[in-house]
Amino acid sequence: MNDSATIELFEQQRPRLLSLAYRMLGEIQAAEDIVQESWLRWSAAPVQKILSPTAWLTRVATRLAIDQLRSARQRREVYAGPWLPEPIINDEDGGPGHQMALAQECELALLWSLERLAEEERAAFLLSQVFETSYADIARTLDKSEQACRQLVSRARQRLQAASPRFDTTSAQLESTLLAFATAAASGDKEEVLRLLAPDVLGLTDGGGIVSAARIPLQGPERVAQVFTHIASKRSAGADELKLLYVNGQPALVQLAGGESDMIFTLRLNQRGEICWLYTLRNPQKLAKVRALGKLLQPTDSKP
Repeated sequence: MNDSATIELFEQQRPRLLSLAYRMLGEIQAAEDIVQESWLRWSAAPVQKILSPTAWLTRVATRLAIDQLRSARQRREVYAGPWLPEPIINDEDGGPGHQMALAQECELALLWSLERLAEEERAAFLLSQVFETSYADIARTLDKSEQACRQLVSRARQRLQAASPRFDTTSAQLESTLLAFATAAASGDKEEVLRLLAPDVLGLTDGGGIVSAARIPLQGPERVAQVFTHIASKRSAGADELKLLYVNGQPALVQLAGGESDMIFTLRLNQRGEICWLYTLRNPQKLAKVRALGKLLQPTDSKP
């Protein structure tokens, strides 16, 4: 098989591989690295003998991601404060980017919940439930029996449901609540903030130990309301205005000017329409990657 055919086959799989790696790791550059390493292995393989490029590349990327995730776990255990997955901002035209089209569909709350799974549980769940991979292929990928893989997926599904039950929320509902919360917090209206919060609300802020941020999760309405009204009042006193953009396919408030006030903020609602989960990313290193992602989103004709 000639080089152009080899490249074309890989490029057809690139979005799928990038989406898989991003969902496995929750990190943008790490996902890119997995795809690049998959390309190197693909270009060195006897491609003409590979019956299913999709299955072959999926196995390679999954195994690489599992190894990378095991290494990342050690870093995240000593991370300063909560570790949150890196977000993806939609293109200015409102549509997903060229390379990350599939990853845009992965909610940040789900990515965070996936962190509660062991590496092989996470892989089995994603391959089965997101990428519709057969259990025969999952078994070959993980070097386990099909029955063992079914058990992994079942256990992962139960753990995810317990950690973060999913409810259908429209973008309009989320946007309305997001703006209402931000307005109430900025005006110091603690009573209104409390009205919007669920009794079991969880607030997470990732500052990476670089900027001021809560080092432990904020649990309960009183604590969340206290912290967010204080922070919002300081921002309203002089910070640049936040923009409403779509992040991982959901409305979010974003400020990415390259300053101390930079942040991405979004939330999730429960079945009663109350805020049950808040995400605030302030780590400047991660935000720099988000800004740089614009380069990754541009279509390219260059070779891997």
